[in-house]
This record gives sequence, C-alpha cells and structure tokens, in this order.
Amino acid sequence: MKRRQFIQQSAAATAIVGGLGLQSFTSAKAKKITILHTNDVHSHIDPFGPDDGRNANKGGVARRATLVESLRKENPNTLLLDAGDIFQGTPYFNYYGGELEFKLMSMLKYDLATIGNHDFDNSIDGLYAQLPHANFDFVSANYDFSNTVMDTHVKPYKIFIKNGIKIGVFGLGIQLDGLVDKKMYKETVYNDPIEVAQDMSRILKEEQLCDLVICLSHIGYFYKNSPNRVCDLSLAKATKDIDLIIGGHTHTFLPKPTIEKNSIGKNVLVNQVGAYGLYLGKVDFYFEAGKTTKAEGATLIV
Repeated sequence: MKRRQFIQQSAAATAIVGGLGLQSFTSAKAKKITILHTNDVHSHIDPFGPDDGRNANKGGVARRATLVESLRKENPNTLLLDAGDIFQGTPYFNYYGGELEFKLMSMLKYDLATIGNHDFDNSIDGLYAQLPHANFDFVSANYDFSNTVMDTHVKPYKIFIKNGIKIGVFGLGIQLDGLVDKKMYKETVYNDPIEVAQDMSRILKEEQLCDLVICLSHIGYFYKNSPNRVCDLSLAKATKDIDLIIGGHTHTFLPKPTIEKNSIGKNVLVNQVGAYGLYLGKVDFYFEAGKTTKAEGATLIV
C-alpha cells in the first residue's frame, strides 16, 4: 500500500472508529501531548493476510511504523507505550525468543513498556536474555524482582518531559500465580495493584509534581464473570491521581476510551485497543498553565 493512501485510510479510520472529548475548550496557547499505545501484540510482526476474515489486511509492524511516523510529524511531543504481552503468538517468538520483537519496537522508538504474563513464556531468564535488544525501558511497580535476574532492570515508574509538561508513567502487572508456571517467574513477588497504584500515583502527582500521570496496566479491563476481580475500571475508581490508564491482557477493543470517575469524582480515561497490533491507541491531552483543559481519544486502524 502506498504511504499516502495508507495515511488517508488511517485518518478516515479515526473518524469512523470514534473520538472522545472530555472538555471542549482549548486555546491556541495550549500545549498538546500525544500518547500512542499498543497492547497484547503477541509477536505479530506481519500483517494479516487477505483471507483472514475480519482482520484481513490489517496490522503489521511496517504499517504501524508508518502510522506512528506520521503522527510524530504532526506532534513531536509524543510518547509511544506498550501495555505488555509483547511475546508469544507466532513462530517468530518460537524461533527468535523475543529478539525480533524488541529490535522492531526499538526501531519504532517505543518509549516505555510494561510486562505481561506471556512475557515470561520463555521464563524470566529468557526475558532477561532479550533485554539488550530493547532500546526502551520497562516499568512495573507491583512486581518485586529483587531476588531475580530482572532486579534493577525494571523500575516502578519513569518520568518524561515533553514541551515543559512533566509526564509520570508507572506499570502494573497481573497476578502470575495460577496463570504462569512458578518455575517461569521464579522469585518474582506480586503486590496488590490497587495499593501500589494509590502510592505510585501519589508520588508522581504530589512528590514529583507531574502534570500527567499514566498507568501502564496489564491487569485487564473488566471481568464480566468475576466483577469483584481487580481490573482497570476498579483501579480507576479506587485512585485519585491517575489521568489515563492504558490497559492490556483482556484483549478488549474500545472504539474510544472509557471515562470513569475516580475516588474524588474526577474523570479518568481508560483505554485498550484489542490485540495483535491491529489498532493503535491515540490520546491527546491539552495543557494550559500546567493544567489539563481538554483530552481526546481515538482508536486508529493499522
């Protein structure tokens, strides 16, 4: 597909798939921060073929790269994030063990990722072995890697400054016990994501004075058959300092971000864009005097 044609189709998809405005007012002086995100790509390097049903001719790292490049040209103040489960799903992972995935994400200039349960599928040692191929960092605040090879290689959060706006991003992972064989994650300790998120978001907002706080989550959007299970929606309700939750694990496709009320009645955006690299999430925040005046979200077809 020619680049111009692809960008035109992507732009059309924004209008078709949907957008979200939290507030309508913004001025010419507002600073715009763009957050792009993926989740549960599961080693899907190539696009789906013409005979792949509803996913026909979608996805693929090359197309995502073209789309990301065009969006960065529109707004250089952009972050590209991934919410985990980078590994497992195609022969590329079986053969290369994650090397190709990390190398390609590095070429796309991902800024940050969190760790999903399938990222342990070659064991924690296999994950560690691929880290030299990742020119981006990993965050996970509720996985304690102190007694593992991943110790010091995963931080609880990372802070970015774009156009004078301070952005704090922390990561959360799902309970591994019962989901992943213990021998795969070894001495990794799982801590309660709600408690950790309350603490992390307070640190980022009150101590680090971040203008924007993002949670990069791999705990799942919502569990219909287990409504009391910890998920992104319950996380949003239980915290007060998170502005955006970027989710993974449940492969939930959202045409636009969900708006949830936090513990003090303020809006939190919660987004997740399916799986396999078929879509790219895009959320724009506008700031004036360090305060958010507007937020818009859309899901773009790759």
